[in-house]
Order: sequence, then structure tokens, then C-alpha cells
Amino acid sequence: MESEHGSAEYGSIERELHVDASPEVVFEVLSKPEYIRDWWSAENDVEPTAGATGRLTWTDEGGGESKSEPFTVVEADPPRTFSFRWTYDESRTGGAGTPAGPGNSLLVTFELVPSGEGTTVRFRETGYRERGWEAALLEAYYNDHRQGWDFYLARLAACADRLAATR
Repeated sequence: MESEHGSAEYGSIERELHVDASPEVVFEVLSKPEYIRDWWSAENDVEPTAGATGRLTWTDEGGGESKSEPFTVVEADPPRTFSFRWTYDESRTGGAGTPAGPGNSLLVTFELVPSGEGTTVRFRETGYRERGWEAALLEAYYNDHRQGWDFYLARLAACADRLAATR
């Protein structure tokens, strides 16, 4: 199921998907570095505890270029909720000492709901309008993230399914 809040608004990206794995397994896949590398293709130093900060780094295998984004874990409530802020300019947040928050970052929330033998994953990314981007940049970021999440959420589900099959 896909829902978007009025494309003219670019307010949030929301998705809901079913995963054939328990909420405990899905939470592990969302929050542990080795699984994040698998489904999100990002090297990372995630510590799944509220307030923890780290970096996500993607490397283009063809050209070898790397892109790195800071993140801050907002909530880690296994096996129900995992949320983090990311895509913030550390210089605008005052460097490492000032946390990401509304207006300087995007907020990603994964809500995990038991559903039969599996889990319903409710995904939401918000904060686009609050960034203060001019319209063309806002639209570009939103569309890039919308396409990216559609790709990576399918990989998240496949990774969780594979892990569940080994348990």
C-alpha cells in the first residue's frame, strides 16, 4: 500500500509493507550494522540506542565515489519502533555537539506491528518542508528519496525474510 500526502506538498513519504518475519527479526535488520549493509548498501556504525550518532556511507562500486550522511537515532524500542534523523548539514547544526532536530534534518520512522506470522512495517519520512529548501530543490530531494525508499524497502523485506528463514 502506498500513500503520499499531496505531491504538491512534499510533506512526507509513507509506505506500508508486509514482511514474512517477526517484529524481532525486522527490528534486527533495521538496526544492526551488518544487516543495514545488506539492505541499504551503507557502511555504518549504527548503535541502536536513542541519542546515538553515527554515519551512513555509500560507495559507488563503479566509480569508487563515496557519499556519507550523518544520522542520529531518535527512538529504539525493540521490537516496535526504530526512528532516526538524517541528511543534516553538520555545520548548520553546530557540528557534532548539536543534535539533529526539526528544521535541519529528515525524520525516518519504522513502526513494526505483528501481523499473523509476520510484520506490517509502517515507514514514514518527514521534514522536507521544514528544511526551508526552495521549491525545485525540495521537489528533487523528495522525488529522489521516494524512488530510493521504494527500492530499499523491498530489499529490507527480502533481507528480513532471508534472516527469518535461517532461524
